[in-house]
Amino acid sequence: MLISVLGVIMIILMVVLVAYVGFNVVSSSLTGGISSGTQYDQLADLNANYTQLESQFNATASKIYAMDDIAKEQELVNAQVELVRAQNDLESVQSALDAHQSSSEVDSRLEIAKNDLKVAWDAYNSLSVK
Repeated sequence: MLISVLGVIMIILMVVLVAYVGFNVVSSSLTGGISSGTQYDQLADLNANYTQLESQFNATASKIYAMDDIAKEQELVNAQVELVRAQNDLESVQSALDAHQSSSEVDSRLEIAKNDLKVAWDAYNSLSVK
């Protein structure tokens, strides 16, 4: 009798343990999906911001190249380097999301992209011709 009672208790404990582990796996995958959804939204915002900045750079570049002033052209090229850096960071975030990397890794790349996009905006705003 004691052996059968212990067997039933062990079976119940095993079912509870499997249910607990299963719940944790499902819960963490749902939380990861929610987090990546927010990250996709942040990336979309940054991409929109980048596109706006890129169009302003293009308009300014045509003005500067029409002036035929080497110093202003050099200033523009230096600012465009920051724009390219920001573009590479945005591509890095997209790559991390596509590869389903950890949320912390994507967040880290998003932060770098935000900072470099701000640097690109500052570089554009420092141009003497707009």
